[in-house]
Amino acid sequence: MGRPSREKGEYTRRERESRGARDVEDADSGIGGAAGRAPDPRLREVWLVARWLDAAFRIPGTELRIGLDPIVGLFPGVGDVATSVAAAYVLVVAWRLGAPPVLVARMAMNLAIDAVVGAVPLLGDLFDAGFKANLRNARLLETWLAAPGPTRRASGLLVAGVLVAALALTAAVAFAALRVAAWAYGELRAG
Repeated sequence: MGRPSREKGEYTRRERESRGARDVEDADSGIGGAAGRAPDPRLREVWLVARWLDAAFRIPGTELRIGLDPIVGLFPGVGDVATSVAAAYVLVVAWRLGAPPVLVARMAMNLAIDAVVGAVPLLGDLFDAGFKANLRNARLLETWLAAPGPTRRASGLLVAGVLVAALALTAAVAFAALRVAAWAYGELRAG
């Protein structure tokens, strides 16, 4: 018999606390589905990356979770580029699994929004903590894998183009953030 689904509200806090840490971790990440079937190993890797980037740590005293994305993003430019490169792994997995170009483009749009808004110092990091683009993308991919329908394999050139565009956009935003930081530093020294 399968495990109850969190989306249907069948888990109570007491039930979750009574289960082993492994079950809770799997239930939180959505791995395994309601029927308890074994997921594709690549999907497990996608969920692992998404959890580390978006929900690795619980803020003490709350139910809020943050990942490495908003934490590393506190370092202007470098942090946003590093987390964007790690997040691009999900796009590569989607392409390798044969996801349709529309799905890959939607996932890339989530990453682009995360990169552009996340590049704004401090406010962008708060946005990263709430938007959770990587968990969104993992859910999109999992949903598509559950019922892929008749699709053709995504064009390698399209995915490569989307990845290059997303990385270029991230690099441009990081460059702009560094320039603004350098200007602000120069103003502070002069004043």
